[in-house]
Amino acid sequence: MTLSLISLLSQDVTALWLLLKTSADEIMHQDIVPLCAADIQEQLKKRFAYLSGGRGQDGSPVITFPDYPAFSEIPDKEFQNVMTYLTSIPSLQDAGIGFILVIDRRQDKWTSVKASVLRIAASFPANLQLVLVLRPTGFFQRTLSDIAFKFNRDDFKMKVPVMMLSSVPELHGYIDKSQLTEDLGGTLDYCHSRWLCHRTAIESFALMVKQTAQMLQTFGTELAETELPNDVQSTSLVLSVHTEKKAKAKEDLQLALKEGSSILESLREPLAESTSHSVNQDQLDNQATVQRLLAQLNETEAAFDEFWAKHQQKLEQCLQLRHFEQGFREVKSTLDSLAQKIATVTDVGNSLAHVQHLLKDLTSFEEKSSVAVDRARALSLEGQQLIENKHYAVDSIHPKCEELQHLCDHFATEITKRRGLLSKSLELHSLLEMSMKWCDEGIFLLASQPVDKCQSQDGAEAALQEIEKFLETGAENKIQELNKIYKEYECILNQDLLEHVQKVFQKQESTEEMFHRRQASLKKLAAKQTRPVQPVAPRPEALTKSPSPSPGSWKSSESSSSEGSALRRGPYRRAKSEMSENRQGRTGSAGDEEESLAILRRHVMNELLDTERAYVEELLCVLEGYAAEMDNPLMAHLISTGLQNKKSILFGNMEEIYHFHNRIFLRELESCIDCPELVGRCFLERMEEFQIYEKYCQNKPRSESLWRQCSDCPFFQECQKKLDHKLSLDSYLLKPVQRITKYQLLLKEMLKYSKNCEGAEDLQEALSSILGILKAVNDSMHLIAITGYDGNLSDLGKLLMQGSFSVWTDHKRGHTKVKELARFKPMQRHLFLHEKAVLFCKKREENGEGYEKAPSYSYKQSLNMTAVGITENVKGDAKKFEIWYNAREEVYIVQAPTPEIKAAWVNEIRKVLTSQLQACREASQHRALEQSHSLPLPTPSSTSPTKGNTRNVKKLEDRKTDPLSLEGYVSSSLPKPPEKGKGWSKTSQSLEAPEEDGGWSSAEELVNSSDAEEDGGVGPKKLVPGKYTVVMDDEKEGPDALAMRSGDTVEVVEEGAEGLWYVRDLTSSKEGWVPASSLSTLLGKSSSAQCLSSSGKTQCARQLCPEPAKILSPEPV
Repeated sequence: MTLSLISLLSQDVTALWLLLKTSADEIMHQDIVPLCAADIQEQLKKRFAYLSGGRGQDGSPVITFPDYPAFSEIPDKEFQNVMTYLTSIPSLQDAGIGFILVIDRRQDKWTSVKASVLRIAASFPANLQLVLVLRPTGFFQRTLSDIAFKFNRDDFKMKVPVMMLSSVPELHGYIDKSQLTEDLGGTLDYCHSRWLCHRTAIESFALMVKQTAQMLQTFGTELAETELPNDVQSTSLVLSVHTEKKAKAKEDLQLALKEGSSILESLREPLAESTSHSVNQDQLDNQATVQRLLAQLNETEAAFDEFWAKHQQKLEQCLQLRHFEQGFREVKSTLDSLAQKIATVTDVGNSLAHVQHLLKDLTSFEEKSSVAVDRARALSLEGQQLIENKHYAVDSIHPKCEELQHLCDHFATEITKRRGLLSKSLELHSLLEMSMKWCDEGIFLLASQPVDKCQSQDGAEAALQEIEKFLETGAENKIQELNKIYKEYECILNQDLLEHVQKVFQKQESTEEMFHRRQASLKKLAAKQTRPVQPVAPRPEALTKSPSPSPGSWKSSESSSSEGSALRRGPYRRAKSEMSENRQGRTGSAGDEEESLAILRRHVMNELLDTERAYVEELLCVLEGYAAEMDNPLMAHLISTGLQNKKSILFGNMEEIYHFHNRIFLRELESCIDCPELVGRCFLERMEEFQIYEKYCQNKPRSESLWRQCSDCPFFQECQKKLDHKLSLDSYLLKPVQRITKYQLLLKEMLKYSKNCEGAEDLQEALSSILGILKAVNDSMHLIAITGYDGNLSDLGKLLMQGSFSVWTDHKRGHTKVKELARFKPMQRHLFLHEKAVLFCKKREENGEGYEKAPSYSYKQSLNMTAVGITENVKGDAKKFEIWYNAREEVYIVQAPTPEIKAAWVNEIRKVLTSQLQACREASQHRALEQSHSLPLPTPSSTSPTKGNTRNVKKLEDRKTDPLSLEGYVSSSLPKPPEKGKGWSKTSQSLEAPEEDGGWSSAEELVNSSDAEEDGGVGPKKLVPGKYTVVMDDEKEGPDALAMRSGDTVEVVEEGAEGLWYVRDLTSSKEGWVPASSLSTLLGKSSSAQCLSSSGKTQCARQLCPEPAKILSPEPV
């Protein structure tokens, strides 16, 4: 049918084209003259011959040759052109009658007359009817002409007669006066210049008409031969080009019509000016010619308009068809994709929240798909409209409309089917949730019934009523028939959901069984009769108190005792029975309690999953609604200059965080939904991935700063409007920071309800790891705020701790005034403890808002940990400790905000120094092994006294040449009594770490060590509190003086006035005051029990352990 319509349309267009072509051919093949007035305008202006428009009696055209003295000088070519042109003007009918020539030679000579007549006779191109010659009027010339004409008649022999006229009246006998111009005595109005102008205009118009017809014919041929394009763009282009050409053709046609109308008006002007004016035949012919040309133009225009209307309709219908086909392809592709997408989604959810989420996703999917569906329906209606408008391609449009309708119906059916499945799933999960909730509430009820109150009859009856009342609610909330569930929800029951239904049903049955057992127990307790209390005789006090009872009394006592035992046996058995029942009750209560904890764990797990899903959805919303839109060209005009190319700054690594949670972590959490207590393993396995939050938090200040600069950008407002968010973007950029802090709260809750569960250790470790990540994130936020440090902070190793302290300085080489002032005016410093150095920074004022309010730190100085030592306790303040550098050349007294913070810092610094000590020892052992080549690597626990001295000497020699060895020592501490709990913990006691508080270092040699004595070193220049060994006997100088013997262990407690020291002899348990000079002599070069070399080079030769005090041999390194 489409082909037949196209064929009919083509026939119509062809017929119109033939009509247009016929009209154009008529115009083009008429009025064709060899010459135009414009071509010989200069020759016609000479007026040696003209066509006045007069006619003879029989209608013969009259050509007048006026008196023209230079007639003989006219070139033959010009004469021939003028004759040819003049004879071509009258119609063929008039020209067929023959022309009448009027030759006016009244003022000329005979010789000229003869020459003119002969010339005209010889070259006249048309038929002649009569030649009238007005001979010269002079007597001589007239006489001469008469005689000469008679004798030369043969010379004038022509096909027409030649009449020699003597006067004008004689001429009137041949031609009426009305057909002669005024110079021939006639009344014919003739103006040669006007005639020439009219002829030029008419011929120009005829040429214009001819060109217009030729142009229309060419354009029509082009339109008729145009093939219909196959795409929208080409069809639009063809239609546009043809419309433009049509407008140009119409413009030329209108211009020609306007020109013809103007000429016709000019021809009619004389008659309009005077009604009495007579119009000659030539003028009438001119008017007729112009009218005929105008009529043909109008006919051509009408034919062209009709042809164009058909052609335009064909192109427009073609364009409509191409638009329809293109829209059909796009919509079909979209609907197929949507149908395929919804067909591939078969998940019916694994929980009530999950199903609700899937329903929400389906609704969102349907809303987004509605655009394509609405477009498909609109396109189908558009196709129906084309069919109603009798489009030529009905056979092609109709099937596509039906297919579109089918696609829309199929998609709606799939959506309805999917929604039905999810609704079924929602219904089933709601039923399962209600059953679970019923079980949980039941377990709560059982757990909340105190066993002791249920022992009484009233309490048991009350508890029994509670249980029966609760069981009545089971009809509405629990699963009644499992087979009915299988049958009703068969369409959605996959393997996982089937197992879930079975688990819920099993839990429901176990819960009912628990209730039935409780019911049975309570019924027994409620039905149990109260037993009478039997009186028991008191035990005779005399029998128990008599020191020497008589035999009689003893026998009586036995009898009474036996009777009392019998009386007591009954109540004892009852108590034992009640205790057994109570024990059973407690066992049941413990089971209920465990079930309650399981419910609480499940609640925490549900909260973790729900918040995790919401978190992932919010991240996706931000990435799609904001981040992706920054790359959308349609939104580019809304983005301010300061925001361009700043997406990575604004959003940081949020996309990386989203992919981790969406693809990995959320799925792993969902796998733990049945075993919430094992969720700790998920965190532990992904602890490395959680490091991405550190990168995000480090970028947060830059992001916050950029947001504050560009928050009023129209781009953000437009995106927020599209997303229908109530909160602005900055609230969502804070979500990752809030989320990483939320995990530790949820883990704490889960751990609280999982103390005795299988995964409790993993939960505890996961909580510690998350807290460690939060600490690392917090530390890194402070670390990036350090300014003024020239080096690379990453070279200092891992950041272990950071915090603000009050710091006093005491440098040996400092200015005296500065040293004195330092005691009283502390500096506020923020310390950063790294693995390789400790940095001292000054905290700057906090300005701005939000993350811009974060403080900055100006770098002041750093201490290399290889040359650092510590004194754990400073006399007078439990919050202070010393950090000293280069053998106490620089001493920094650091005061922490709390003793706990101080202890944490001291422990961390101790770990760093210990690890350096261990590394140094291992290096020294490795070198000793390489040098000996035959000796095995000595073990660190060896304490052989025979090998110690030689090894110490060897170590001392190695130290002097080994650039890698640490040259540190630990100074004598400023201790406080160990019994107050200060100093090292017992778990860390070793030969290198005695219990008493001590100073730690890894950068100096011990001054009062045995190696120092061998090297000729001097003893300590001043005493410090600590434990020592007396090296010589003391001669008592006074009654109050303390006497000490060589080998005694003493403790120097504190320094008093006038150079006295309070000393406690641990061997004799005596104490007293001893002068400093005497004490130094008695102790000699004995080292304090707290002295320790952490460099591994030397060791105290006579070091004491606190419990018990004894001399130790030097330890080999």
